[in-house]
Amino acid sequence: MGDMKLYFCGSICGGRADLPVYQRIVKKLQTYGTVLTEHVSSSDITEKGEDVIAAGEKAIHDRDVEWLQESDVIVAEVTQPSLGVGYEIGRAVTMKKRILCLFRPSSGRRLSAMIRGAADGQTFVVRDYVEEDLENILEEYFRNLKKP
Repeated sequence: MGDMKLYFCGSICGGRADLPVYQRIVKKLQTYGTVLTEHVSSSDITEKGEDVIAAGEKAIHDRDVEWLQESDVIVAEVTQPSLGVGYEIGRAVTMKKRILCLFRPSSGRRLSAMIRGAADGQTFVVRDYVEEDLENILEEYFRNLKKP
């Protein structure tokens, strides 16, 4: 399990209010493998995103799509609406990746039907959660993932 490549999706330009949650998710994911997008949980990245001037938007896009292709599992925190996260999930679906979307109903938001409606309970899983249960939900997901 420890050699998996994991892709974490969380809002950057859509808002960074959930940063502490992202940090907890990435820390837990690191127990299962390499998190290719660890930078999403960095407090150095603001709503302005990565340093686009230095990297270039196309370079960031192409790098992230390459990481999606390399990944074994995609974990997305989808409480904070984000065009980028939705795009990443859509690309991951077309790549037939295993996807776990995490949503906190306590936010008062409603998850898009395009995400909740895509769930099939196996390859594409959507889990509502409360913060105290976050680590347990990830443990359960990865424990069940091992089963053939």
